[in-house]
Amino acid sequence: MNYNDLRHFADSWGLLAMAILFLGLVAWPFRKGARHRNEEAARMIFKDDEHG
Repeated sequence: MNYNDLRHFADSWGLLAMAILFLGLVAWPFRKGARHRNEEAARMIFKDDEHG
C-alpha cells in the first residue's frame, strides 16, 4: 500500500466515514432521551447563584 492508495481511500471511504461521524455528533444532543440532560446542563451555571 503506497501513498496514492491511502490518498484514494481517504478521498472516498475516509470522507464518507468522517461525514457520518459528523452527522452523528451533530444529531446526538437532539435524541429523544437527552432532553433532561440538556436542560440540566443549561441550568448548571445558575446552580450556585445567590440571587434566586
